[in-house]
Formats: sequence, C-alpha cells, structure tokens
Amino acid sequence: MKQRIFGRTGRSVSEVGFGAWAIGGTWGEVSHEDAKSALHAALDAGISFIDTADVYGDGRSEKIIAEVLNERGGERPFVATKAGRRLSPHVAEGYNAENLTAFVDRSLENLQTDTLDLLQLHCPPTEVYYQPEVFAALDEMQAAGKIRAYGVSVEKIEEALKAMEFPNVTSVQIIYNLFRQRPAELFFQEARRRNVAVIARVPLASGLLTGKMSASTAFSADDHRAFNRNGEAFDKGETFSGVPYDVALDAVEDVRQYVSGDATMAAFALRWILMADAISVVIPGAKNREQAQANARASDLPALSDETMAAIKAIYQQKIAPWVHQRW
Repeated sequence: MKQRIFGRTGRSVSEVGFGAWAIGGTWGEVSHEDAKSALHAALDAGISFIDTADVYGDGRSEKIIAEVLNERGGERPFVATKAGRRLSPHVAEGYNAENLTAFVDRSLENLQTDTLDLLQLHCPPTEVYYQPEVFAALDEMQAAGKIRAYGVSVEKIEEALKAMEFPNVTSVQIIYNLFRQRPAELFFQEARRRNVAVIARVPLASGLLTGKMSASTAFSADDHRAFNRNGEAFDKGETFSGVPYDVALDAVEDVRQYVSGDATMAAFALRWILMADAISVVIPGAKNREQAQANARASDLPALSDETMAAIKAIYQQKIAPWVHQRW
C-alpha cells in the first residue's frame, strides 16, 4: 500500500482509505459481522485512514470502528469523523460552539478515544464558511486537546475555496471521480499551494463506476440510491455524483473499454483519482471483506497512460459535464 502525506499534519497515510458510511447505514443492510469483517480486511491490506461521521447509522459506524480497533490493538490508524448533520433543522445557526462541542464529545465516546485525529464540518450550509466564529470554536477545541486537526467536507468548489481561507483548516473532503472532474481545476491548485490535504469521497459514483450496475439494478428502500436520486434527503450530488442514472450507465460503457488487463473497473476508477498529486487519500466504501480487499488493490495498479487520461476527460466533457460541471 503506497503512502501519501496528509497535508500540514505531516502524517503519512495510505493513499487508499476506508470510507465508513456504508457500514453505518443508508446503503442497504450491512450486518454487524460484515461491517467488522470489511474494516478488518481493509486494515489487514495496509489501509491506515478511516473516514466516518456521527450520523452514519446515528453513531453505529463510529462504534464499529472503535470495536475493531480495540480488538486489533497496536498502533491506531488515522480516524477522521464529521459533525453537524445531526442538527435538526440543519441550519447555519446550529454550527455554534455549544453544539459542536456536544457533537465532538459524543464522537469521542463512540470512538473510545481522548482526541479525534480529524474533525470535519459535515457539508454545512454555505453561510457557515462566512462565519469566523465557527472556526474559532474549532480552534478552541483544538487548543483544549479534543481534536488534533480540523477540516471541512464540502458540496461545492466555492465552499472549499472559502474554507481554505481560514488558516487552521487542515483538509477538505470533496467529491472527485471520473464523473466529477471540476475539482482538478482551481481547487487542486489552491490546495497544493496552501498544503491542505484533499480527501476524495464518492470515488465510485455510488457504485456506478464498479461497472456492475444496469438499468434493472434494484436498490432497497433504505438505500439512498433509491430514495435520494433527486436530492430528496440530502444533496443530490451525493447520489450517483448527481448524474442521471441512464446518462451515467451509458458513460460507464464508454469507460469500460479503457480498463485493461485483470484490473476491475472499480480499481481503475480509483487509480484514475490517484493520478492527481493533490489527492491525499481516496475513501471508497465497502460492505464486506471482498470489497475492502478489492479497493485496496487499486494502489498496486500502474499509472494510467496520457492517452487513457485524455480519453476519460473526453468522455466526461461530452457526456457528463453538461449535467454536473457548473452545479458543484
């Protein structure tokens, strides 16, 4: 497993991480044992970065992570969590010192640790990025030892650029994949300049880029791919990267011809993300041991050729960009 430096923390982490949304909920049923097995497999494969959030299964994901890490012992991996989406209503006014402290204390308990490696604001309303008092509250928690570092998880490029103006923002988590290429423009340039770590989420476009889906694929009622296609529950861009399902399936077939050798399309899609040197870690999810092992193998793939990279960009520009590029 290849390593990358996580921004200004100076900490080395695996370039492929473990996204722990699926083991928490809203991706269909994942048993407790499958969830633990997936995480164990990821760690066995050399993954040393775990991303979770307090709302994934209302704490289930964080608690499973704590259980697995306690079983394994030894050096702990880098564990990032998020806070803010437990607010109801989810409004900018809720991102205050009192609420954020309560959320952090709950995550500390769920993760069974004294200090969070990284706390991320969890896709807050855009107004939050214009409120210095929010980031001052995070500074206070960092000074108190509750968090080692903090960052943001964003929906829009503009939010990422604004967040990085605050000097102690260590990382930005953003959707970046074959179907969401806009971050590679100005945002990556600014992140490199400021030495801000970049976490690539939704790397497989909610499973589309595994190449295993079709027009007849069915999703259970508790799977966001069934209930959030038009943004009914949260931002539309989190589901299939905001691309209409039929449009995306057509583009997947165009991508498939560039997957060579014995590589899976999922591993190819992850390797494409890792071609960007601004990326610190990519965080595919896994619902079982086999998926976790397959994700980790993306780090072993050779670099993609210039011709392949150009072809993927052309597919994006012709078929995907009109649906997503200026929206996020």
